[in-house]
Amino acid sequence: MQFESTIDDQSFEVNIDDDSSFATVNGKEMPYELIVQANGRVLFRTGTKLHIIDNIEVEKQTISFSIDGKFVKTVVKDDQELLLERLGFSTEELASAGLLEAPMPGKILELLVNEGDEVEEGQPVVILEAMKMENELKSPTAGTVATIVVSENDNVEKNQTILEIEPRG
Repeated sequence: MQFESTIDDQSFEVNIDDDSSFATVNGKEMPYELIVQANGRVLFRTGTKLHIIDNIEVEKQTISFSIDGKFVKTVVKDDQELLLERLGFSTEELASAGLLEAPMPGKILELLVNEGDEVEEGQPVVILEAMKMENELKSPTAGTVATIVVSENDNVEKNQTILEIEPRG
């Protein structure tokens, strides 16, 4: 899978092969290993270096986390989003306010709400396992959960609708 990650106006081209333990970053191949601990912490090993990743939050294309105690925020785009951008489209413009879509392929580990529940904007509603990490997906708007399209243990594709929220007022 090919991605572009931007951190502090610096872009990185990243290619990850799910069947291998190597990634290519800006044309340079590097070994890596991800170890997910029960407390949500992720250990990231590359070569002989071990890094601790904590406080992971995913909101659409933006991923925030701390690595070795330093806070990092990155915008991640896949090859489809990069193509749309080159063609003059914005994936943000295509998003609907009450839809929660999968930001990446993964598995639904836990639904934290039920149809009919009242939610606030930013409230955690789903736990999605992707790339060996647990990601807390948050409500895009305040309102009532109208429809839940998936079940626990379902596999979802990027941009697949997970649930729909009827916005409040």
